[in-house]
Amino acid sequence: MVGRIPVFDVTPVVEHGRYPAKAAVGEAFPVTALVFREGHDQLGAEVVLTDPKGVRRAPVRMTETGTEVSRMAATVAADKEGSWTFAIESWSDPLATWLHDAGIKIRAGVDVDLMFTEGVLLLERVLPQTKGAARRTVAGAIKALGDERRPVQARLAVAESPQLAAVFAKHPLRDLVSVEGPYPLEVDRKRALFSAWYEFFPRSEGAYVDDAGHVHSGTFVTAAERLDAVAAMGFDVIYLPPIHPIGEVNRKGRNNTLTPSPEDVGSPWAIGSRKGGHDAIHPDLGKLRDFDAFVRRAKKLGLEVAIDLALQAAPDHPWVRKHQEWFTTRADGTIAYAENPPKKYQDIYPINFDNDPDGIYAEVLRVVRHWMKHGVRIFRVDNPHTKPVAFWERLLGEIRETDPDVLFLSEAFTKPPMMHALGKVGFHQSYTYFTWRNTKEEIETYLQEVAHESAHFMRPNFWPNTPDILHEFLQYGGPPAFKIRAVLAATGSPSWGVYAGFELCERVALKPGSEEYLDSEKYQIKIRDWATAEAEGRSLAPYLTRLNQIRRAHPALQQLRDLTVHHSEDPNIVVFSKGRVRTDPEADRIDGDAVIVVVNVDPHGAHATMAHLDLAALGLPPDAPFDVHDEISDQTWQWGAHNYVRLDPAVEVAHIFTVRSRV
Repeated sequence: MVGRIPVFDVTPVVEHGRYPAKAAVGEAFPVTALVFREGHDQLGAEVVLTDPKGVRRAPVRMTETGTEVSRMAATVAADKEGSWTFAIESWSDPLATWLHDAGIKIRAGVDVDLMFTEGVLLLERVLPQTKGAARRTVAGAIKALGDERRPVQARLAVAESPQLAAVFAKHPLRDLVSVEGPYPLEVDRKRALFSAWYEFFPRSEGAYVDDAGHVHSGTFVTAAERLDAVAAMGFDVIYLPPIHPIGEVNRKGRNNTLTPSPEDVGSPWAIGSRKGGHDAIHPDLGKLRDFDAFVRRAKKLGLEVAIDLALQAAPDHPWVRKHQEWFTTRADGTIAYAENPPKKYQDIYPINFDNDPDGIYAEVLRVVRHWMKHGVRIFRVDNPHTKPVAFWERLLGEIRETDPDVLFLSEAFTKPPMMHALGKVGFHQSYTYFTWRNTKEEIETYLQEVAHESAHFMRPNFWPNTPDILHEFLQYGGPPAFKIRAVLAATGSPSWGVYAGFELCERVALKPGSEEYLDSEKYQIKIRDWATAEAEGRSLAPYLTRLNQIRRAHPALQQLRDLTVHHSEDPNIVVFSKGRVRTDPEADRIDGDAVIVVVNVDPHGAHATMAHLDLAALGLPPDAPFDVHDEISDQTWQWGAHNYVRLDPAVEVAHIFTVRSRV
């Protein structure tokens, strides 16, 4: 039933409250609703959070947004992990109603004594709620309003004083209280929101070619030596493609050929052989104890290890022998291999989740918990959109109940309803369409979408490249293109990642029009000379390091929903900001954190434009100049609402400005 003071259209509410909205510890997020009532009396509304232990937190007052009639909003944050709720309490506000009416009537000479009498009666209701200075303020106001010897305007001035307004804000009178909610809210650890990922293949790290020309695989021992460089670049998650035995039946050769040589190592995503399945380590990488040592080394460096959860099997996986019913058998008696026409994956059998769903679920849960016991608290899930959504809801829900710190990243490049559904049922992060958003219009529209429209159920993780996605923007844009995409990813989303080789600007495609790499690391061991590239200045590692340093230094870049797109006149210059500051003109001081990002998205040419800022969105006054400091070039300029910028990709592709007080 509708409340006495109606509340409608509450956000963030996911599927009418069936699923919880997402938040992270310390993440500020808005709660909005349409709040209204009959007649002309004033009303108030507050957001009330209740923590996982059932403790009601201090209410946060809602205010008019100005964007929609009767739309009210408040920004709230939760301070611990777990299952929270939020509710909206609305009420009739007799104090605000009286102040509004008194100001009009008394000045017009209408019902003057009656209005003051009604004011005194309301203040007498407030008085018992107060103490100290607030109590003295209310008591003094009661005396002043009731003193008929005082001039009318003096009595009214007391009623409308800032001191009394502050007391009313802290101690409102709440009549006809109505409650809308509670609605569920799941609060995750901060890394669910803010993270920097780096992906490498352990078999390539430390690999070498002997004198006879044979390639020898890297191991977890040699791969651990690369962790120092990854940590030094400021990444905090090291993601490993599948580390399990690779199938020998229908094994793929270099560049996805169907005719491999005896030395071809195969695709890690063709999981399973006579040497083991999803709970085993590829023997070339070492033993389980070597993986454990790798995890410990990563943790010591401040890195979390994420591994791939790819629910599929090579033809010689133990599952195929023991549980043929878990797969789809075709009319000719063969097991169907994976296809994404025109692509064919003859080395992979997809699982049919409608055949023995409980048996499959039990085995997957066992595998996940096996790796959890070995220190893995983050899983990157391969192609979750090809498995039933109900399966993920069940699995992620059960893991959350016992281990709420375990995170899952959804690798689903598919239709938006499926991507959104996976986020709603429990995935903590999601790959996105960022890779394919490259023009100014595409970037601005997509930033608005992920930061506002879908933020309460799908957290984005921006990747400029992956082992099987090399966009043409990178293929033909040279090093400036890699810088452009890195800046957009690192500042546009609180979570981002790169696949190894990005810092070397690896960009040769298999063929024109393809997004596959030539000599893809998916099918072969790739040996990179990191040291020579860095010594010769060909590595973007210092640039990526600087981006991650800026991200860590600025809380604004660690948030998702505080993004504002600003206007620029050039079709190649993108301007957006994260965060908001608080200004104190008397002290000439700026508090808080706001970052303004200006990017030239054309890697081939210089562009100049006027950047027009929405100063109110930044928390800045409309007419006062302020200083911006470029965190990349270490230069400072004076800015205002309208500013000239020029970016030449041969010199620099972007400004990352922080708002500072005038010097």
